[in-house]
Amino acid sequence: MAFELFVNGTLMRGLKLHANMGNSVFMGEFRTTPFYRVYTINDIHPGMYRVNDGETGGAAIWGELYQVEDDVWKAIEAGEPPNLYRGMVELEDGRTVYGILYPRELAEGHYPEITAFGGWRAYMDSKTK
Repeated sequence: MAFELFVNGTLMRGLKLHANMGNSVFMGEFRTTPFYRVYTINDIHPGMYRVNDGETGGAAIWGELYQVEDDVWKAIEAGEPPNLYRGMVELEDGRTVYGILYPRELAEGHYPEITAFGGWRAYMDSKTK
């Protein structure tokens, strides 16, 4: 059974792990609601989590939305770096979909925060300028 998956890192078009998306259908670029923080995990991949209700410091994060089949998800999951997991993400358009998340306790205080860039692609682009 297919489901919608929001990706905000190396699974996006043109990036390192995009081939793992297999035959997933690209549905467009989307942003989350402004309640997420993103960290760079050794400049290999992002780690995103949702801030707690009433907490400040979150932002809307850019990513891509795909329609993913269950068998493709198994391949995606097998190819993901450690500690990333599938969880629920709120999109700016009001939908709640699956997304790739990272545990807050492993990101905060351990890796540089890149939330201000608005997403992984903008952060990586800033490193080449």
